[in-house]
Amino acid sequence: MSDTSQERQTLSFDSDAGSKRSKFIAGGIALLIGLWMGSGYILPSEEEQEAAPAPIAAKAVTVAVRGSQADSVTQVFVAEGQALPDRDTMVRAESGGEIAEVLVAKGAEVAAGDLIARLSTAARDSDLARAREELNRAQREYDNAEALLNRGVSTVDRVSQARATLAAAQAAVTTAEEALNNTEIRAPFPGRLEMLDISAGEFVSTGEEIARLVDNTPLTIQVQVPQQALKDIKEGQNAEVMFITGTEAQGKVQFVSSSASAETRTFTAEIRVENADGAIPAGISARVRIPTGETRAHFVSPAILSLDTNGTLGVKTVNGDNKVVFNKIAIVRAQTDGIWIAGLPDESQIITIGQGFVNDGEVVDPQPETSNEDPAEELPSAGVPELDELEETPAGDGQITGSAEASQPEQVE
Repeated sequence: MSDTSQERQTLSFDSDAGSKRSKFIAGGIALLIGLWMGSGYILPSEEEQEAAPAPIAAKAVTVAVRGSQADSVTQVFVAEGQALPDRDTMVRAESGGEIAEVLVAKGAEVAAGDLIARLSTAARDSDLARAREELNRAQREYDNAEALLNRGVSTVDRVSQARATLAAAQAAVTTAEEALNNTEIRAPFPGRLEMLDISAGEFVSTGEEIARLVDNTPLTIQVQVPQQALKDIKEGQNAEVMFITGTEAQGKVQFVSSSASAETRTFTAEIRVENADGAIPAGISARVRIPTGETRAHFVSPAILSLDTNGTLGVKTVNGDNKVVFNKIAIVRAQTDGIWIAGLPDESQIITIGQGFVNDGEVVDPQPETSNEDPAEELPSAGVPELDELEETPAGDGQITGSAEASQPEQVE
């Protein structure tokens, strides 16, 4: 076999008469598909297409609302304090010696300068008599020395020595007279003897305490003011004081400290209460109420309060566009039947039912409240006692509260 015969020869079908038939068939099929797909734009379908369903609008949540009108509420600082006497002093013996007599009894009312007790004066009388005799002698010596000096017999030094002796004798007389006066123990100011611990014949030392004198006309009520309330308490403000005995009195702030206590970080305030007849005893507890101003507030039930996502306390209302508005509020005053809050517009539509199912800015379907089944939502009447005045409530802790004025109109629905 030759080399030429051994070479492979490539087969070719182009020369075949049926080789191009498949290409014509594929091209025809593609053309038919294209014409069919384009026929929808050229020849409209005889069958009308069904209209797409319209989207269903979300139905607004129905809530109950109640109209509320703000009233003027007086803000009041309330704190517990103690009644302190105007003056409280221990009376001491200015001189030592034996008690000769006691002229008053414990519990007696005394005036300034009244004699309480008298010490024995025998030794002081002798000292005074001796001092006066020495003064007379010194006076004669001085007069003789001066007369001799005038005649030229004496010297100036002798006159000076006699003058010094006379001055010493005069000082001795004054000291003896003062010692004699000190044997009389007198009241330094008017008041009541709360303690008298001496009796006749008893010996007392110089400076020893023998009596306690208390003056509770007027009284001073001392309270502690928190830092956040200090700006509201000023000297000269009027104050109402209720004592634990049930007695009520009017007072005035006379002192506010300018430095805080290192232990409590509170400031001391003092309220002066006139107690002319002394009927109110010192040392008893008292509650102080100091009006600090007025604010506009709404009376609501605590049940309508809610919190936003940040934990802020507020109340939800509905505006003129039926949108929910979250209002940050502050509690001005608490009562047994509701609370007074500030932070809402003077006229508000407060959501009373359904506030937990709606959010700020959401459109709602507000409906007027049909009934007031919750007694806490009933309107307060004039003269309703404040929370801090009730027996079951805790004592005031130096916080700003409020009280509605009786002359203001009641809340309007």
